[in-house]
Amino acid sequence: MKWLLFVSLFISTSSFAQWKSFIIGVRGDTLNRVDLNGKKQGPWVVHVDALRGEPGYDEQGYFVDDKKVEKWVRFSLMGDKIAEENYRWGSLDGKSRYYTRTGGLLREESWRAIEPGKTFDTVDVRDPNDPSKVVDRVVVKVEGSTARHGTWTYYDPEWGTIVKTEDWWMDKIKTGEGIPKEGDDELKPIDPAGKKTKATANADSDKKEAAKPQAILEYEKKNKGKKIKVRDGRTGQ
Repeated sequence: MKWLLFVSLFISTSSFAQWKSFIIGVRGDTLNRVDLNGKKQGPWVVHVDALRGEPGYDEQGYFVDDKKVEKWVRFSLMGDKIAEENYRWGSLDGKSRYYTRTGGLLREESWRAIEPGKTFDTVDVRDPNDPSKVVDRVVVKVEGSTARHGTWTYYDPEWGTIVKTEDWWMDKIKTGEGIPKEGDDELKPIDPAGKKTKATANADSDKKEAAKPQAILEYEKKNKGKKIKVRDGRTGQ
């Protein structure tokens, strides 16, 4: 029995030796672990005091290599749930829900986290009449760590009815076709190799044509293929 107790204590001490710091929860769990490289790992509970008129809160969730991952839940200091957020690579990803202190749903947000180090992302374009159906996939240039992507819904917290909805596509309001307006250059389909797509090339050609006055366009069309002598202002000709 003494030998088993000794082995148990040795294993416990060895497991704690890999952490720079930690706390023991009320259930005996090892929480708020910081590894030897100073990075937060595993389950954490965070307490924030009220400050300068801002209410305090408690939240709990998981860290991987110092970044928040998966589901995090936030509570008021009175113990009421006020938020549920999902994270990936330390940034908001997927659905986030926010509540009043009486439990009423305030809003539901939708986010898409950007993989660290990536400057391009491949995004699905879904059928506006059937969101489960993907009709196209486009490569877009991205900035930042996360983007509003999907439906945002705002509720009347007392009655639970929907007050307003917003449809976002990579931080831009969607149009009826399911992608942002054409004026949003950073969200057009992009060829990562740096070549223009056929649609982009046609659009550039149309813009150049539209830049010429109508009279010139008609003149060029009428005299296409003809050899025209043009005076350049020199004398003695």
